[in-house]
Amino acid sequence: MPVSKNGVRISEIFTSIEGEGIFSGTKTMFIRLAGCHLKCRWCDTEYALPLDSGRHYSINEAIDLIEKHIQPFTYKVNFTGGEPLLQHQALISLADFIKTSIGLRTYIESSCFDSQRFSEIVQYFDICKIEFKTPDSGATTIDNYKNLLRNEFECLDIAQKSDKITYIKVVTTRSTSKIWLHELVHNIFEKNTPTNISGFVIQPSYGTDEPTFSNLIDFYDIVFPFYPEVRIIPQLHKELCAR
Repeated sequence: MPVSKNGVRISEIFTSIEGEGIFSGTKTMFIRLAGCHLKCRWCDTEYALPLDSGRHYSINEAIDLIEKHIQPFTYKVNFTGGEPLLQHQALISLADFIKTSIGLRTYIESSCFDSQRFSEIVQYFDICKIEFKTPDSGATTIDNYKNLLRNEFECLDIAQKSDKITYIKVVTTRSTSKIWLHELVHNIFEKNTPTNISGFVIQPSYGTDEPTFSNLIDFYDIVFPFYPEVRIIPQLHKELCAR
């Protein structure tokens, strides 16, 4: 990642209504870190993917920017991307500032591609979204997919053991395999009880290979026997025409 140890590359900072997951509808400051090495075919923030996109700031400059843009009655601060874990040292500095100096909830939205980095940042976050990429996502090559999935499971375990608000998200498409989803859910709840998970969200892809209503019902029916509080939640911000 082309940033210094004491700097951070940020794509944008803005306040909007959370449009995904179990905290949909909350007023949220988004800090979008620049750079992502994954290639999800339904990605809707392609402008933040290049490792040299956005703008480089010192940590102090980034803190000043956050203080300038924070709005009253903000529910939480969401670190998203790009892929935040690519800049995990900067992530620690900024999340620690928000928790200790501003006193807001911190939320990490990551692909969880690196469980070691995740273990280093988790103490600075209140809310952890663990996203499991489907094989049809195109996030990585077939050869690397098993490694990605292993890291995602490890991050789920780390978040649980750290007593964080932890929920699971799976973006599904028309091409998502029901057999794969069943195996994933079985493996998750073989080691986790439903009471330890704050939510399981099936998020339909938007604009790319969108699942049918029948697909979504099938996906819901797969998860329900393991986790009755499963929810199908589209991207609310798309409906609100918000960022």
